[in-house]
Amino acid sequence: MTDSVRLSKYLAARFFCSRREAENYVKGGWVRVDGQVVEEPGVRIESHQEVELAKNARPDDHKPATILLHKPKGYGSGPDGRSISDLIVPENQVPDDRSGRHFVKIDLKDLELFMPLAVDTCGLIVLTQEYGIARKLADDAAKIEQEYIVEVAGTLSQSGLKKLNHGLSWQGVPLAPIKVSWQNETRLRFALKNPPPGLIADMCQQVGLLVLDVKRIRIGRLPLAGLPVGQWRYRLAYERF
Repeated sequence: MTDSVRLSKYLAARFFCSRREAENYVKGGWVRVDGQVVEEPGVRIESHQEVELAKNARPDDHKPATILLHKPKGYGSGPDGRSISDLIVPENQVPDDRSGRHFVKIDLKDLELFMPLAVDTCGLIVLTQEYGIARKLADDAAKIEQEYIVEVAGTLSQSGLKKLNHGLSWQGVPLAPIKVSWQNETRLRFALKNPPPGLIADMCQQVGLLVLDVKRIRIGRLPLAGLPVGQWRYRLAYERF
């Protein structure tokens, strides 16, 4: 090889595989050029460069990803929010991710966020490339229960707790029954479906409480447990919302 050539073409010739398999090797993060992982099949290489293919490399087509992230405050849509995608980087993947997947750039392509959280709220969020997951989260949003831990200040009477469970209104419309209980002396646990932004704070205000902090700890059957702030993991094949 005397002239530069596309990396995928070089791999196909050297490892006797199809061009598609060669591209999959590259997109899958299995190829190093001069010791650095390269994930762009169209990169041109020259004869003096060293190309390595990982021993455990697989030429499989890319499998769509679903990512579970513990979003910190300060991230999300809005003028003051930092981009959530900034957090989806290899160094933020939890060390004990049991999916068997390693991060590759193609996992970010067309990654769609569902059930977003406000910039000043932290907790579990879901980003997915999987059609089935996206359809589930979009079509069943009103049916999927979400759980929040809410740090509050103020005094709540027994009648106030009953009102939080059933008896309050939102924008002039009576709210359906939800589940609210004390987690400890300063934290309430809310379990409700598809809450609009600001609902929990407004409910607390109606019973004389000031909300100090809100964290989402569950979406459907998937908990936040095991995800430190700012870290993420892949959804496991058996996990369902």
